[in-house]
Amino acid sequence: MKKAWFLLLCLALTSCAAKGTSVVLIEDPGGTVGQVTVSNQAGTQTLDAARQSTTATTSAAPSPVRLADQAEIDTKYGRALKALPEPVETFVLYFKTGTSDLTPESRSVPTRILASIARRGSTDVRVYGHSDRVGTSEINQRLSMERAEAMSAILVDMGVSKDIIRTSSHGEGNPLVPTEDEVPEPRNRRVEVLVR
Repeated sequence: MKKAWFLLLCLALTSCAAKGTSVVLIEDPGGTVGQVTVSNQAGTQTLDAARQSTTATTSAAPSPVRLADQAEIDTKYGRALKALPEPVETFVLYFKTGTSDLTPESRSVPTRILASIARRGSTDVRVYGHSDRVGTSEINQRLSMERAEAMSAILVDMGVSKDIIRTSSHGEGNPLVPTEDEVPEPRNRRVEVLVR
């Protein structure tokens, strides 16, 4: 379930009770909109579309839902939105069966990862190795770690400080595509790189 992105704004610390708390629902970075329910003892309003807004006080039900225009959002909440951290950027690389060798299609991805790290000035890169369910769980745990370490080594060779990279492995325990034992699944033979 995706998290709803919303803004809460108390108009002034000394006048919160009188003016209330405004809530505006906005899209997440991927363009989806969740849902938020604003309620107090006097009533409830549910926001489930982009730019819907309501205001709640302690003495009255939340105001009827209205649509806030983008200029209003920019004016009232622009500074808060600009202060939000940039969303995590995720890259997925795939591997040949039973190896820590990238597939030909994934060989260009490290360059994009490097560009993201540089653009963001990132000091936090996470590398998670995965495997499919062909072989024993012990072998797959080791193989997924080898894949994570191989991807980390590629990044270090490209100039990324090893101090900002954290590697771990999931083995066959976190499949992208669930399968039975011994079923090969190329999408599960992967490394996910998160650049924060």
